[in-house]
Amino acid sequence: MNRRNFIAASLAAVAPMQAASRIDWSRISVLTDEVAKSPEEAIEFCRHYALKWVELRGVPGQRRSYFTLQGPELAAAVKSFKDAGLKVSFLNTGMLKFDLPGTVPARRRIETEEQKAARTAAAQALFDRRMETLRQAITAAHAFDVDIVRVFTFSRVAEPEAVMQRIAEILGELVEAAGKEGVKLLVENEASCNVGTSAELVSICGLVKSRHFGINWDPVNELPLKAVPYPDGFKKLPMDRLLNVQMKARALVVGPDFLDWKGIFGALNSAGYGGQVGLETHVFDGTLIEKAHMCLAKIREIVA
Repeated sequence: MNRRNFIAASLAAVAPMQAASRIDWSRISVLTDEVAKSPEEAIEFCRHYALKWVELRGVPGQRRSYFTLQGPELAAAVKSFKDAGLKVSFLNTGMLKFDLPGTVPARRRIETEEQKAARTAAAQALFDRRMETLRQAITAAHAFDVDIVRVFTFSRVAEPEAVMQRIAEILGELVEAAGKEGVKLLVENEASCNVGTSAELVSICGLVKSRHFGINWDPVNELPLKAVPYPDGFKKLPMDRLLNVQMKARALVVGPDFLDWKGIFGALNSAGYGGQVGLETHVFDGTLIEKAHMCLAKIREIVA
């Protein structure tokens, strides 16, 4: 084979990989409780937009989470998505989204001593049940045929770096248990938690080195901490740990925190990101569903 033919053959081999890495409509997902008021409406929403993926968190219209479903209810939920031809891209849980026992959250809320005692007791109870909660999440993940599950990093303290090692040790225990079951735990950057920025995601990944530990990046969540998620934060992210991305309406169609999602998608493509991008509409003025439709129209423009 001469040099010209060799180069042509090489480019032909690379082209399919490049095409596969591009974020297109087939890789857009939605949190079902952010686009509908019932499971049936969520499925119809996805059918209307020919979506292939959903993220699961709360059961739409109900005050419970998908990962807590058991027995016949879990089986029925699994069947409903399979019958609709929908795959689950990410299982969102609220694991570790509470006060770390022994720490003082940097919250501004005024509480009575009784309220403080109740909050502390509730956090301790959640902490003590963390392995049981993880087992629930793993059971649901297996049922929904998804291998990535969301966790948090406890209520944010005044100096998060001071508790990062302890958090890493707690996460490490959970990650090891999940990994044995074929499940990866993804920490989400959340402004109210100790890992809220891209820089803090880098820090926790440096402490929890397991291949079963990764990142769910939500750039909007960095803004309350005065960080710049794109391009500054994105450049810091360890791409081999980035396994899910989320977006919100306020950065797409509502404002005032508009982000350059076309640029973000391009950067993800260039970095070889292979996961999905999930819409978490997150509007609380009574126009959630309306804004969800607006977001899908905007996303279609971005990926066109």
